[in-house]
Amino acid sequence: PDSILFFRMGDFYEMFGRDAEVASKILEITLTTRGSGQGNVPLAGIPYHAAEPYLVKLLKAGHRVAICEQVEDPKTSKGIVKREVVQVVTPGTVSQSVLLNEKENNYLVGISGDQETLGLASVDITTGEFRVTQLNSDRRFACLAQELSSLKPPECIISSSLAEDREIKKALTGLRSSVRIMEDWNFESSFAYNKLLEHFNVRSLKGFGCDDKPQAIAAAGAVLAYLEDTQKTHLTQITRLHSYDLSRFMALDKATQSNLELTHNAQDNSRRNTLIEALDSTRTAMGARLLSQWLLHPLREKGSLESRHQAVAELHDDLLMRGKIQDRLNKVFDLERLLGRLGRVASASARDLAAFRESFKIVPEIVGILEKTQSFNLKIIKDKLFEHLDLVAEISLLISKAIVDNPPLGVREGKIIRSGYSDTLDELKAFSADGKNWVARLENQERERTGIKSLKVKFNRVFGYFLEVTTTNLSLVPDNYIRKQTMANCERYITPELKEKESLILGAEEKINNLEYELFQQVRERVISQTAVFQEVAHCLALIDVYASLAQTAKENNYCQPVIVDNGVLKITNGRHPVIEKTVKNEEFVPNNTFLDNDENRLLIITGPNMAGKSTWLRQVALIVLMAQIGSFVPAEAVEMSIVDRVFTRVGASDNLAMGESTFMVEMNETANILNNATADSLIILDEIGRGTSTFDGISIAWAIAEYIYNKNKIGAKTLFATHFFEMTELATIYSGIKNYNVAVREWRDEIIFLRKIIEGSADRSYGIQVGRLAGLPREVITRAKEILKNLEEKNYTKEGKASFAGPPPVVESNFQLSLFSPLISHPVVDEIREIDPNNLTPLEAINLIHDW
Repeated sequence: PDSILFFRMGDFYEMFGRDAEVASKILEITLTTRGSGQGNVPLAGIPYHAAEPYLVKLLKAGHRVAICEQVEDPKTSKGIVKREVVQVVTPGTVSQSVLLNEKENNYLVGISGDQETLGLASVDITTGEFRVTQLNSDRRFACLAQELSSLKPPECIISSSLAEDREIKKALTGLRSSVRIMEDWNFESSFAYNKLLEHFNVRSLKGFGCDDKPQAIAAAGAVLAYLEDTQKTHLTQITRLHSYDLSRFMALDKATQSNLELTHNAQDNSRRNTLIEALDSTRTAMGARLLSQWLLHPLREKGSLESRHQAVAELHDDLLMRGKIQDRLNKVFDLERLLGRLGRVASASARDLAAFRESFKIVPEIVGILEKTQSFNLKIIKDKLFEHLDLVAEISLLISKAIVDNPPLGVREGKIIRSGYSDTLDELKAFSADGKNWVARLENQERERTGIKSLKVKFNRVFGYFLEVTTTNLSLVPDNYIRKQTMANCERYITPELKEKESLILGAEEKINNLEYELFQQVRERVISQTAVFQEVAHCLALIDVYASLAQTAKENNYCQPVIVDNGVLKITNGRHPVIEKTVKNEEFVPNNTFLDNDENRLLIITGPNMAGKSTWLRQVALIVLMAQIGSFVPAEAVEMSIVDRVFTRVGASDNLAMGESTFMVEMNETANILNNATADSLIILDEIGRGTSTFDGISIAWAIAEYIYNKNKIGAKTLFATHFFEMTELATIYSGIKNYNVAVREWRDEIIFLRKIIEGSADRSYGIQVGRLAGLPREVITRAKEILKNLEEKNYTKEGKASFAGPPPVVESNFQLSLFSPLISHPVVDEIREIDPNNLTPLEAINLIHDW
């Protein structure tokens, strides 16, 4: 009842009643009616073979779609053909490739909880990835919000008892997720536990590492129940349940992901000019998705990080190995999603099997290339692939023997099984071919017997085989021809002999198609019976793809390998912004050094004009740390860094009108989140805190925030704090661990030149008026701004921080530029110029005149 029903009728999906009325407006299709009077029913339809674009529109409009298919062969059924709902398409259960982004996962998320604990389960049915975690700390709601912002699920399911929880609503705010509320019994512990045991066919969940996590199990069981209800099929692609602990990863809240533009930019929400675009040199869709997961879940374990760096380093230094691997990976298809499609009978095609065959040919070559690797992580990949080589070869050979090189998209019309695979099929094909040869011979025989040179034997689906004679030759038609159809220029005939042969030929073709479909299904079943193994193979290929991608990006952009230390230091030599250095056009990117520690260089106050590069430097420091903690090389000459537990950023200005929050309120909310959750091991990036309110209020708030972060008894985190409040620079004279830095600027004839270099010390001016002039503000505005600035610099403001000016702004004469050569202009200077003979002026006299004018 809560879905729009696509009811299959022949070549169309029909919608009826309210469904038709709603869908016709969204899809912009014709709404008709059937019946009369009170039985008049609204009706709308779409072609079944072009349904996917319409599905996209309905899903984006917030609707679910129930697909009702014919499940009987119309040829063999009696009466109305039986139909069943075979799938309910929802935002989180989409499996159609045209509706998906191949480089991003499509997660369905389930949330459960009690008074002390939250459970989170996420599943991507297109790849079979199924993960759970349990949140037990006082920060559980903040952790939930952070993980949801990383997963970006298009659909969430929660229990009815959690639906009204204020903290849950807050965590879901701004996700653009469709939220489904399910009855509490779906999240009941014993129901969920038994649902998981039944699906995985195990006696305990201990092997999945979540047996002691009741809320995680509750969320996972509810998700599985929802999938079974909507997918109407056994979920063969979900072969394991992975339990993970968020404490292993650096936490990235929604604001930080957005401010640093990690996977989507702020302009059009695409990947353009983002960190993921700068890093992604992957060759497979599987690798691209894995890289995105890494980017949103940076590691906090030194050993794991160094192993990743080692793998990237070997491929970075060994150009030949990297080139061979990437060349092979170019031929690998998206095995994860192929397995998902093959698991659904209605979605599987012979082309999917052919893609498996081509991809599996690459696996032994990858193993051979990695034969002499020294990297620990690459050795693990090689060993796992080697372990499955025999099965990979067996399946590859099976598909090669069974499936033709270029199979058709459909699986019901034959032409997919290779000759020599089935003796029975080959015999049927030979019989069918002999029958068709007989028909071809019949045409020649009848032409000679009747003398009708234009006689043809043809075939169509309505009449089958028939003889066609043009009107001019009707007098030559023999008596044994039986008229079947009269056309404008010809007539069509049949003979008993032709009909008998037709029955044999068509019967053979139908048997051929049915047998080919049966053989295809056997091969498909053999492949999906090893889904778990092939998912591991796919993951290994995705891993080697990500390592090679990071190595390729590092080599192309002159990145260095970071050194992980334990002394709390962050030392960056000539660091660069990985995105902006690629997009800057009119100048070379200027690198900068950074030094932060837990003592004398704990909090840096950065001053300087807008557009000079403060925000770029702040962001590049955060990005370099984040890149290092996913295992990537970084854009710098050298980096020495301690692992951080979180990166916090508060940059930019925006409001949230939907929640009734002003720009300043958004700024304070994000800052409060930082102050309440940061630790001494965090990295904090603050840009222009306090600018959204009055001058004195803003300075007071910014000062207090800086002191709170600096205090080791409160937070004591490494912090970069950019501000235009020059009063803040006095903090460095009070606290030993605070240092002043500024962006170097040079002035020349009232113009400013940005040197983009970060130097120690504070800036003496903000240069805001000069920046306004560069932006094109009218000259009158610039002139008046200078006068007001002079007043302010002379302390001409009240104790409340309000500017106090002597009188209204002066009337500024127009600076309209006169035309020197127009005869219509009358002006004393112009008139004098007209009277001058330049040939009789000395250079000195000319200069003096210009000075007077």
